[in-house]
Amino acid sequence: MADSTLPSPADDAALQDTARRVLGIERDALSALLPRIDAGFARACRLLIGCRGRVVVTGMGKSGHIGGKIAATLASTGTPSFFVHPGEASHGDLGMITRDDAVIAISNSGETSEVLTILPLIKRMGVPLVSMTGRPGSTLAKAADVHLDVSVDQEACPLNLAPTASTTATLAMGDALAVALLEARGFTPEDFALSHPGGTLGRRLLLKVGDLMHSGAQIPKVRSDATLSAALLEMTRKGLGMTAVVDADDRALGIFTDGDLRRVLDANLDVRTSPITSVMTPGGRNIRAEQLAAEAVHLMERHRITVLMVLDDDNRVAGVLHMHDLLRAGVV
Repeated sequence: MADSTLPSPADDAALQDTARRVLGIERDALSALLPRIDAGFARACRLLIGCRGRVVVTGMGKSGHIGGKIAATLASTGTPSFFVHPGEASHGDLGMITRDDAVIAISNSGETSEVLTILPLIKRMGVPLVSMTGRPGSTLAKAADVHLDVSVDQEACPLNLAPTASTTATLAMGDALAVALLEARGFTPEDFALSHPGGTLGRRLLLKVGDLMHSGAQIPKVRSDATLSAALLEMTRKGLGMTAVVDADDRALGIFTDGDLRRVLDANLDVRTSPITSVMTPGGRNIRAEQLAAEAVHLMERHRITVLMVLDDDNRVAGVLHMHDLLRAGVV
């Protein structure tokens, strides 16, 4: 028999209404931050830019979770940063902070005991302190060199207790700091890729053509005195849908591709006797091994082709790069 004391499950409409209410409260919390981006925010940015060491972020509980994310975002966007748990800091981890560092301390109340315990030591070291709190009159806010107000009118929690809108506002303020610092430092996509070598952007920006190209015996190529039939056999053996045409010194003269073959067949040429030089594309699109794979993608897309010869400084064929190689590597 069902327990009549248990609350009945909410219907779909009620669940959706709750979600909309939560998002509306958090949207309003973010909107309220806009007028607080003032001279104080700029001072906080300048303190962090002037930091010769690392930006140390600290906070307790949910503020600590948000602080960890802020530290990670700063570190990945050009501002060396790490998170220190305030409870552990008072038991030895405070030694991780040096006089060259700067500290961002997060506490919604501004009175979190674990944070206040290490506050005198941070001040004694003369380390620049930026605080984020929901109470501008709190102990932490007053002790900071710059205070960033992340207060909210209400939490999304119906009891107005669980950190919800307040943590969203704090995270957004941290993102605002990180992006402002990123732009001020002139942080580039290449810089971002260096700290994200395993990600898609890292693959796009760090891989070179030489890392992906077919080389050595894998290169399809024929001499300029070859017939069309010999070129077709070379294309079939190597399976890249093309062959390079080279002179006696192995320098590139042109390229013959599947597309050229279709045009040849339409012209009813004798494949056994026609010289490859009469049907090849002279020159052909090419690239260097040291160029970025992303540049090869741009070149292929621009000219609507799927393969490039890779030439060295003497115009010799060092490799061949196919669009399939770029797809397999996740560059495209």
